[in-house]
Amino acid sequence: MTVRFPAVPLVVNDPYLSVWSMTDKLTDQWSRHWTGKTQALCGIARVDGRSYRFMGAVPRYLSVDLPPMEQTSLEVLPTRTIYQFEAAGIRLRLTFLTPLLPFDLDLMARPVTCVDMQVEAVDGQSHAVQLYFDAGSNLVVNVPEQEVVWGRHRVNDLDLLWMGSKDQDVLGKAGDDVRIDWGYLYVAVSPDQQGAGSLGGDVAVREHFIRTGSVPTVDDFDMPRRVGERPPMTVAAWAFDLGSVGASAQSRYVVLAYDDQFSVEYMYRKLRPYWRRNGANAGDLVQAALNEYTSIRQRCEAFDSELMRDLEQVGGPAYARLAALAFRQCIAANKLVVENDGTPLFFSKENFSNGCMGTVDITYPSSPFFLLFNPNLLEAQLTPILDYAMSGRWPWPYAPHDIGRYPIANGQVYGGGELSETHQMPVEESGNMLLLVAALCKARRDVSYAARYHSLLRQWAQYLCDKGLDPENQLCTDDFAGHLAHNVNLSLKAIVAIGAFAWLCEAQGLTDDAQQFRAQAEDMAAQWVQMADDGNHYRLTFDKPGTWSQKYNLVWDKLLGLNLFPAEVAQKEVASYRTRQGRYGLPLDNRSAYTKLDWIIWSATLSEDPADLALFVEPIDRWLNETESRVPLCDWFYTDSGKQAGFQARSVVGGVYIPLLYHADLWQKWMRG
Repeated sequence: MTVRFPAVPLVVNDPYLSVWSMTDKLTDQWSRHWTGKTQALCGIARVDGRSYRFMGAVPRYLSVDLPPMEQTSLEVLPTRTIYQFEAAGIRLRLTFLTPLLPFDLDLMARPVTCVDMQVEAVDGQSHAVQLYFDAGSNLVVNVPEQEVVWGRHRVNDLDLLWMGSKDQDVLGKAGDDVRIDWGYLYVAVSPDQQGAGSLGGDVAVREHFIRTGSVPTVDDFDMPRRVGERPPMTVAAWAFDLGSVGASAQSRYVVLAYDDQFSVEYMYRKLRPYWRRNGANAGDLVQAALNEYTSIRQRCEAFDSELMRDLEQVGGPAYARLAALAFRQCIAANKLVVENDGTPLFFSKENFSNGCMGTVDITYPSSPFFLLFNPNLLEAQLTPILDYAMSGRWPWPYAPHDIGRYPIANGQVYGGGELSETHQMPVEESGNMLLLVAALCKARRDVSYAARYHSLLRQWAQYLCDKGLDPENQLCTDDFAGHLAHNVNLSLKAIVAIGAFAWLCEAQGLTDDAQQFRAQAEDMAAQWVQMADDGNHYRLTFDKPGTWSQKYNLVWDKLLGLNLFPAEVAQKEVASYRTRQGRYGLPLDNRSAYTKLDWIIWSATLSEDPADLALFVEPIDRWLNETESRVPLCDWFYTDSGKQAGFQARSVVGGVYIPLLYHADLWQKWMRG
């Protein structure tokens, strides 16, 4: 089938450096930040004196024609996006490579994307070819009204073009629909590529290339300049003269890097990005990316190939496409920073949810990705939450929801925060934390991490024993659905979490606690089966027969080897789900046609039958191809219309990797952290 994606990852590194194409063709519109605001990348190929666009819309105010190349293919792989174009007898292969290899934190943490342009003749002739790439200054501001400055740095033999906001309000604002306006964007090429760089107004620089095949040799330093002035907008541009191009491919590549200098504030301390922990600066960052490009490309190609084979083996081609699209988004909705003592911390951002930071019920659905590829990253997510909860700041007997609003992590902001119990998620977050710590320890076969926080975890487990069987009216992770009392799926989470804590106690040699909490979990599970039963399925709430919901929390009973619930619970639930699918997927429950992407995949694994995974992925694949909502992968949408209900670009899509955790051999192979 012809595959179409709602949005295509281009430069996708972290919550601020995240640029996407939100159209079928890369030349239909300018690229955009995940929030939808324009962040323009422009690409032009000049063939035998005539120029064609391969990236970006028609530039404004041009006095010359600039038609698009024909886009002939698009492939989205875990670390690469590959377009192919043709025009005037040449084929252009355009690759966006972001080396987010999660088992290599030094590499993954670099805020760098390489844009590779490979050209060959396909008509048996030779052609004179020049290539052009630029990045606009709207990548370095929050809103177009802000002013920017720009310049060049010389680092050894490298010529670095840079741009940044004039005011440099470092960590000055927190929120959701916000783009970075501090730090500096760098655009560079290696000296051996013989590129020519230029800084200036978009119209002048682009038109100069279209007419001559080169860029201006004198930079425009009329600054500061507002991004939104029309014209011009400042661009950092590189041009390459490839000479005569025949059947043998020639390539050039450009590196985009963003040095934010300070990434987050955690407990009133400004923290550096992880890649800076040993004193590296922006020059080191760019130089490493250029010097290691060939080896990085080879590593990413091998990684993508092997992972795609395994994904197809587990769930088929449609599942592999979904997981590949989720890969970079999952990592890039987080930021890896370093504590003053060298400890890595990994902070999530609730993109288009509320902007919360280090959110427990974001970490929970995304956790299969990090359990699979590098449990150290899951630890780096859990540690700031656990340390916050251990501090005197957190007053409640249950787990917190978050530790701030991105990028300021100075304490919970959701609901009543530290001041009241209004809109808290006591059963939800306590269950999440117990399950995540247990899953981390099981993956490592080492419970020492849990031992560090044993008293806190025990407190939460006891809270679930007291409150978890038949939860009071409260929110769960699906808080968009509102408060709900007697929530059957939430009760299930509490029970499995208590069992997980019992397992942690047993592994630590704490026999009395292990026996006590295991007995409690077993008793609650037996009651749950009777209380929730509704014939051929289990209810949404204990008090309402004729209702139903996805029981995605049950996955941990199998993955953690707890065996608290009879096998027929999962079998009966999945059999019921098979009859309830909409055109674009399985609804979350009987209350609405909307669903959650991550939970569908979790629910699909309950039977452990590959046929069920394929069955539940098929309508999701249809949704990817047909939805009107052209945004980075959305996890909350309507199964009847396919329209986005909310949320986009969130890390929770890492939850689609949970089927691989059911394959012990694959889990062990990929867990290289």
